[in-house]
Amino acid sequence: MSISKRLEEARKAYASGDTEAAARAHESQRIAAAAQEKHGGAGSQYLGNFVYGGLDGIITTFAVVSGVAGAQLDFGVVIILGLANLMGDGFSMATGAFLSAKSDQEYYARERQREAWEVEHFPDSEKEELHQLYLSQGYPEEDAAQMVAIKSRDHTRWVDAMMIEELSMLPDDRKPINEAFSTFAAFLIAGIVPLLIYLAGLLFKFNLPAPTLFYISMALSGVALFALGAAKSLVTGRNALMSGLEMLIVGGLAAGVAYAVGAGLRLLGVG
Repeated sequence: MSISKRLEEARKAYASGDTEAAARAHESQRIAAAAQEKHGGAGSQYLGNFVYGGLDGIITTFAVVSGVAGAQLDFGVVIILGLANLMGDGFSMATGAFLSAKSDQEYYARERQREAWEVEHFPDSEKEELHQLYLSQGYPEEDAAQMVAIKSRDHTRWVDAMMIEELSMLPDDRKPINEAFSTFAAFLIAGIVPLLIYLAGLLFKFNLPAPTLFYISMALSGVALFALGAAKSLVTGRNALMSGLEMLIVGGLAAGVAYAVGAGLRLLGVG
């Protein structure tokens, strides 16, 4: 059993108040087996990127559709602005995710290199620093001294302890390129939902009134927003129904603002 699966069992047992299930999740053999495996996996590692990237894609694209609908602009304008926003914002988000992950890893590596140098050149000072950190956390003098002695026996574990206790930093094994790709893919896949009816009209040459197209786009976007909001509960652990409704409301407000701006500009004679 992997760590993530054991933790999921423990969370479900806690949420339901099932002490027997909680006890099973904390059986020694399960803990030992889970400890042999690496934390997380590709699916759990990038789940947040897929969910949040997708939510941003839907909200921003539907905001564009709403703004164009409010301004009562032509059918083609929706497609042009929608696709331009989809590609431009998607690329921007992917680049941001890549640079953020890369910067975090570079900062961690630089700080770890500094801590390793300090441990090598000033071992007594680093031991005392770690000792004081443990004391500040409420450990008795004897326990703090023993923990320092144990940690300082191995250089790598010692540096790990300094990174965690002094800097509150954990290693991040995410791959920046995967961060970028998962964010971009989620943004495109989810963000194209509000445009589907308009693209279908372009491809199949059917002529529906502009309000009808907008209402269909609104319905598709609402369903997608609710679904992704519910999926967000896999990351946050919140109630799926409430999470879905919350995201539906947020997306609706964003679309409402965009629609009002478009309508206001139309009344002012812009466009």
